Amino acid sequence: MDALEILSDLENCIPYFQPIFSADEQCVIAYEVLGRYQSEGGIISLGPFFQDDQIPDEYKFEVDLLIVKKALEKALQLDENISVFLNRNAELLMYGHGEPFLQELIAFEKRGLSLNRIVLEISDRNYHGDLDQFDHLLQYYRTYGIKIAISSIGSESHYFERIGQLEPDIIKINLQALKSTATGINFNDVLFALSLLARKIGATLLFENIEMSYQLQFAWKNGGHFYQGFYLHPPEAEFIKHDILKYRLKEKFHDFISYEKRKLEAVFTTAEFFQATVQEIVVKNRKSGYENLFQALVKEMDGIAFRMYVCDEDGFQKSENIFKGTNGWSTQPEYLNKNWSWRPYFLENIIKMRHERKGRLSDLYCDIETGETIRTFSFPVNENDYLFIDISYQYLFEHDELL
Repeated sequence: MDALEILSDLENCIPYFQPIFSADEQCVIAYEVLGRYQSEGGIISLGPFFQDDQIPDEYKFEVDLLIVKKALEKALQLDENISVFLNRNAELLMYGHGEPFLQELIAFEKRGLSLNRIVLEISDRNYHGDLDQFDHLLQYYRTYGIKIAISSIGSESHYFERIGQLEPDIIKINLQALKSTATGINFNDVLFALSLLARKIGATLLFENIEMSYQLQFAWKNGGHFYQGFYLHPPEAEFIKHDILKYRLKEKFHDFISYEKRKLEAVFTTAEFFQATVQEIVVKNRKSGYENLFQALVKEMDGIAFRMYVCDEDGFQKSENIFKGTNGWSTQPEYLNKNWSWRPYFLENIIKMRHERKGRLSDLYCDIETGETIRTFSFPVNENDYLFIDISYQYLFEHDELL
C-alpha cells in the first residue's frame, strides 16, 4: 500500500462499520469502526497502513482522526443505546499526549454524542513507551465516561497481567484459534481462567471473528455477552437494522439451549447411575477395608474408571492409588498420605457431599498426570472419608454427551 497515495487522497479514506450483537437482546448494540480506502480497484483495508512501522505516527494520526470524524458524524444518527468501538494502538493514543483525539470526541459530545457510548479498543502489544503514562491517560479518558476494551487470547501471559492492571470494561476474545484442529483443552483452560478474571473485575466478554455456527455456539456457551464476525454480518459502509438477526439468533440460541439441556440431562443421569452403583458396593464392603472395596469397584467399573483412591475430609490420602495402565490394574503406594486440599473446588465438594450425603460428578478438566480430559466421581464413604473415582477419557468419548 502506497502511503503517499493514501495521504494525497484522504477524501477516499472512509469508515466501515462492523456490527456487534448482544446475547440478551439478539440485536445490534454497537459498531466497530474499521478504516477503508476507496481505490480504483475497489475497497481495501487500511490495516497495513496503520501497521507499517515505516510510516510516521503523525501521518497515521491524520488518517485515523479523519476516519474517526467521518464515523462519528454518521454515528450521530444512531439510537442513543448503540455504542461505537474505536481501535487505538498505544502510539496513536499517546500522540499529542492524547489531547487532540480527546478534544475531537468532546466536540462530538457537544453535538449530542454521549461519550459513554465510546469504547476504545486499545492495544499496547508493541508499545515501547512508558506504560504508566499510557495507563494514566486511559484512566483520564474514563473520567469522561469513555469505556475501555482490550483484546486477548494469545500466547502472551502479558495480557492477563494487563487485564488485571487496566480492569477493562470489555475483553475481546479472538476465535480464530478455534479454526485450528490443534486447538484443545489449552484454549479452553485459558478461556476459563479469563472468564473468571472477567467476572472478578466486572468485565464483559466479546467474542470476535465468528465465522461459523459452531464458533457462535462456543461463544454462547462460554459466557459471551457480545458477538462479532462475518458469520453474523460483514463490515459495511452503512448501518444496518438493529434487529436484523433477531429471529435467526433466537432460533440459534434455542438450538444451543436444547443441546446443552440434553448434555446436562446426560450428566445428571450418569451421576445417578454412578451414585446407585457405588453406593451399593460401598454398603456391602464398608467393614471389609479399602482393599476389598477397590476389588469390588474394579469388577463393576473396569471399563469406566482408570484411578481410585480415598481421602479424608482435609484432603489427606488414606489409601494407595488403584491405577489402570496398559497392563491392567495396579497399586501406587507412593500416593499414600499426599494432600489434595489445594485443588480447586476440593474442599467445596467435600462440604457439599457432607451435607447432601451423596456423590458428585465433576466438570470436565485436564488430568495433570495423563493430560487427558476426564471427570471425577466422588462419594462419601463414611463421616470422615471420601472415595474418588477418575472416569477415563475413553468412556467419556464413547458417551460423547459427557464431553
